[in-house]
Amino acid sequence: MLTMPGGPPAYHVLAKPTGPICNLDCEYCFFLSKEMLYPGDRFRMADDLLETYIRQLLESHRTPEVMVAWQGGEPTMMGLDFFRRSVELVDQYRKPGQQVSYTIQTNGILIDDDWAVFFKENDFLVGLSVDGTKPLHDAYRVDKRGQGSFDRVMRGFEALKARDVDVNVLCTVHAANAGHGLEVYRFFRDDMGVRFMQFIPIVERVTETLLPLANLGWGTERGDDRPLYLQAGHHVTDRTVEPEAFGRFLTDIFDEWAKNDIGEVYIQHFDTALANWYGEPARVCVFSETCGLAVALEHNGDLYSCDHYVEPDYLLGNINETPMVELVGSPQQIEFGLAKRDSLPEFCRNCEVRFACHGGCPKNRFIETPDGEAGLNYLCAGYKTFFNHIDRPMRIMSDLLGQNRAPSEMPSILAAEEAARFADVGRNDLCPCDSGLKFKRCHGAHVT
Repeated sequence: MLTMPGGPPAYHVLAKPTGPICNLDCEYCFFLSKEMLYPGDRFRMADDLLETYIRQLLESHRTPEVMVAWQGGEPTMMGLDFFRRSVELVDQYRKPGQQVSYTIQTNGILIDDDWAVFFKENDFLVGLSVDGTKPLHDAYRVDKRGQGSFDRVMRGFEALKARDVDVNVLCTVHAANAGHGLEVYRFFRDDMGVRFMQFIPIVERVTETLLPLANLGWGTERGDDRPLYLQAGHHVTDRTVEPEAFGRFLTDIFDEWAKNDIGEVYIQHFDTALANWYGEPARVCVFSETCGLAVALEHNGDLYSCDHYVEPDYLLGNINETPMVELVGSPQQIEFGLAKRDSLPEFCRNCEVRFACHGGCPKNRFIETPDGEAGLNYLCAGYKTFFNHIDRPMRIMSDLLGQNRAPSEMPSILAAEEAARFADVGRNDLCPCDSGLKFKRCHGAHVT
């Protein structure tokens, strides 16, 4: 039997103090349906559970750094006093020399100056959910009345900005904004002035039977017909990003970033890719060989294998009954994490970019490979496009890191390589880029 004696030395918990309850009703938010797992519940983490969670988290970590991470639903619906209490408990249970950092993912609707002051005083990293410019954001990020939330989110962002709070924008990529990669990136970079970004693909996996209902959304307005989101089926909703579109979205942003913003703007996909090219462990579980060290804690103490697997088959137990570290180190959870590697199709094992992808998140592995094997990631085509596109720049940046040089030197190295490539080409020769055009038309700018 698989075991992890003493539990893992470190792990990541997404704690959900309001469970799935939120003050928005984003159409693609599958987590809204998790309310159905706890009928009649108040969905508020009690003070004694908060203390149990903080104590177990800090006591069980055998590393000098620990992260306390809050998510939802919408965690700010708990009110400021809840989070003030959480900080007090950290101070009470922190071990000597233990460094604790805080992060919270929020839609920003309730953020005002009081929240901003608290976040700044306690060095919170605030993940703010924004899907781009107003039309793109409001396409799916709506309230209970179906009204867009962009203006209210921006008011919250301005409050954070006024207090110089660290903000990381989390942008979901879906059918409405996938074709607008550069517009989205430039809005975050230039209009909002954000320097840390994440791009999360929306993939709503459903059965053929549930597809019509799922296309309507996952909120409470569905009434008795409301479906519970489970990791099952081989279909996707209309809101789901197409694989090739996601690949283009990332490559368009990468090209802009690589020319102008290396070392100035930090994008999770790019940072993780560079770590994989450099030979370091991936910084996010999506692109790690195995997973299982990122669990989800519900408002009542139930611990699940992953934020994307909050469903009965992946319930590990309750931290009021079994210490959290034992649940994370349990045979069930170890097998869950190793399955990411062990269930990889042969098509993926032989892929040239496996080292960068490792098959992606298991939740998206529901299509077949070209030879009919089950378990291919729905986003495979997009990932292959993206990772092959960035291969040469990543190799250069990896070499620069190995020489203790700045990755920002990469654009000038690529430019020099390109100039050398075209140096001896005549104006009427076919261009070496295989475009089929005469060089004077395709790369005439290289002619001096």
